[in-house]
Amino acid sequence: MKYVALVYYQESIINAMTEQEWHDLNQECIAGVERLAQQGNFITGQPLQPVETATTVRVREDEVLVSDGPFAETKEQLAGFYLLEARDLNEALQLASRIPPARFGSIEVRPARELPPKD
Repeated sequence: MKYVALVYYQESIINAMTEQEWHDLNQECIAGVERLAQQGNFITGQPLQPVETATTVRVREDEVLVSDGPFAETKEQLAGFYLLEARDLNEALQLASRIPPARFGSIEVRPARELPPKD
């Protein structure tokens, strides 16, 4: 079964890191992805640019509304995602607990769903 692990953290904590701390965290993430891939649990994933680069699109009554920034102001910002293959939720949670930025924020784990076949 596929699970999405959404990585959240406070960008202010990351921004306060030294260049070496940031580099080390990224290297931990790369090593973690390599382990997940070797175990057959990693499907895909991607880190995101900082929240100030976000643009939100809404459609209301056929009008497209575009605004700068994320949808909602939150304490933690979405930093990236992992798409994981796991037997069940327990395994997905165990895998998510090894994602290095969990030390600085949280990892939201959700089962992915498939769209029905096209009519």
